[in-house]
Amino acid sequence: MTFWELARTAALWLLVFTTAGWLVSLAVKKASIVDSLWSLCFLVVALVGYLDGNAAALERRTLLLALVAVWAIRLSLHITVRNWGEPEDYRYQEFRRKYGPERYWWFSLFQVFWLQGLLAFLVSAPLLVVASAPSFGSVDLLWLGVAFWLVGFVFEAGGDWQLLRFKADPSNAGKVMDRGFWRYTRHPNYFGDFAVWWGYGLIALAAPWGWLALLGPVLMSVLLLRVSGVAMLEKTIGSRRPGYAEYVRRTSAFFPRPPKKA
Repeated sequence: MTFWELARTAALWLLVFTTAGWLVSLAVKKASIVDSLWSLCFLVVALVGYLDGNAAALERRTLLLALVAVWAIRLSLHITVRNWGEPEDYRYQEFRRKYGPERYWWFSLFQVFWLQGLLAFLVSAPLLVVASAPSFGSVDLLWLGVAFWLVGFVFEAGGDWQLLRFKADPSNAGKVMDRGFWRYTRHPNYFGDFAVWWGYGLIALAAPWGWLALLGPVLMSVLLLRVSGVAMLEKTIGSRRPGYAEYVRRTSAFFPRPPKKA
């Protein structure tokens, strides 16, 4: 398939997947299940690329499927376990209050599920570029991309695991997590996501339309830094965590670096 044919197929399957997720959310009365489905949207696109992609890209699209599957399934399971038995995330509760239950049940299809599907489709540009490539150029950053992915996955998975252990200790209630990866960046999980997606972009650069693949990591970077990641969390966390201002003073917001001295 060509790039545009793959894009149409991926868009269709994302529409089906996110609509199914919306139907489940109606049954459980919890729109925040979309957070568990977010990473799986990329696995849907990677599967489309693997099954229907260009024969010349078989090895590379197989590699991308493996990388995306490991990243997506781990993140989905982590969010599902973290949120299991918890009330609906405050963001979606606020939407319910704003629009009212008589409207939000159908409005959430557009505002939450299809919007997430659209963003996932755009961010997935590297996966579609690789799968549709008829050949790859001589300037190949494949292994650099894999290295970026490895660094990102270690930071994201490691940061999530460290935070889970920290929160599991009752003596840490109300305290600021500043150990492990969190000593070097206030958001190791978001930085990890950033590095993972720039890894995919670098892997795709050798394709004829490689420049188009950069749409994915650029958009993901904007989402992480300016929209739903760092910017959203930092608006409220300071008021909920005594000592967070001091943590901010000595610790990088995003890119890891040694903490500043007192």
